[in-house]
Formats: sequence, structure tokens, C-alpha cells
Amino acid sequence: MIPWEIVDTAPIPGQGGEMQLSRRGDEFSISIVGAGVLMGSRAHGSEDELARLACRKIADRTRARVLIGGLGMGFTLAAALQYLNADVEVVVAELVPAVVRWNKGDLGAVAGNPLADPRTTVIEGDVAKIIRTERQGYDAILLDVDNGPAGMTRKKNNRLYSIDGLAATYTALRPLGLLAVWSAGPDRKFTQRLQKTGFKVSQARVRESGNRGKMHTIWLGERDL
Repeated sequence: MIPWEIVDTAPIPGQGGEMQLSRRGDEFSISIVGAGVLMGSRAHGSEDELARLACRKIADRTRARVLIGGLGMGFTLAAALQYLNADVEVVVAELVPAVVRWNKGDLGAVAGNPLADPRTTVIEGDVAKIIRTERQGYDAILLDVDNGPAGMTRKKNNRLYSIDGLAATYTALRPLGLLAVWSAGPDRKFTQRLQKTGFKVSQARVRESGNRGKMHTIWLGERDL
């Protein structure tokens, strides 16, 4: 078997930890040094489903704007672009600059190089700060940040999923806008926070890769008029 080799290591802003990109043949993984694997290039079914559940509902809207929190390996972005019109603007916020660099290099090919799509704009920064600058600015916001409501890589990510963070997201959405959230597992209290913030909530459980692998959770919250 081909052994894994470390391609690059980069600091996580504001945390002090390190993120690591590894490769084995045509397979990639991104991990947190000392904490384990965050994602792999052969298991992205739930990321695809995150994009499908949200973007299919706004696919017929003209000049739609979509915000994706977390670039990862580009699978959520690639899937979103498949469902959206040619006039859409997709903004991707990625906190770790190295992740953007990796996606512009060899890693980008695993998802079809979605950063090269002219509909895509990348911002290297905190998606929570971007959300707080907007008022009815997006038709959909997709959050694939960390491991979901229970942060693994950066505790500051938890504010995204707090009552205040969800209220800011609600404000940043246009009428009938959609919030989609990926999580490694279920979280009853997070469902309750979504409802308290005013979202109409549905929830799906999907496998990480087709009919195989771990079960992940996706929430879909719809804003009213």
C-alpha cells in the first residue's frame, strides 16, 4: 500500500494549532495535528448533500447570492455550482489561507477546480464577521465550518451556532432565504436554537459517502418573508 506523505502544514489563525494536508497517490486528507482527520477526498457525500438541499431550492432565482462558510476540499462549492444559475455569485469564506492555496494547487482537481469558476469569489477570513456585515444580502448561507455546532478546531467557531450568531445569519438572509448547516452528528439543542431564532427547521441524516460510512447531520432553516 502507498504510504501517506505530508504535503504541507499550516497554522490555524487565532488558535495556535496546526492543519495538515497529506497525500497518498490521488487521495488527500486534511487533519488537525494531534487531533485527527477532518476530511478526506474519498468521502464527501454529505458535503454534496449540504449543497443540494439548499441550492436546489433557490436554483430558479435570478442573480442569487450564496455564502459558503468553509472551503475544505471544495466539494460543497463544486456541488453548489452545479445547481445554480449562470448569474449567481458564490462567496466562499475560508479562515485558513493555506486551505485556499491547497485548493488552487493539486488538491483542487479532486473537486473539479471549483475555484476557477467565474461565479466564485474567495475571501480569506472569518465567515462570522462576513455574516455580521450583511443585511438581507444572501439567498442561501451554507455552513461547513469545523465539525458543526460542537467546534473541534477553533472554539470561536461556536459563536456561529449560538443564538446571537444564528440571529445575525437570519438578518443576513433575504426573505425566504435558506441556512444549511453541516455537522458530524445530531444536536437537539442546536435544533432548538434554530427554532428560537425564527427559522422553519428541517433535518436530514446522510452518510459521508453514498451508502457507506458515518452518518452526518444537515439542518435546513428557512427564513420567513
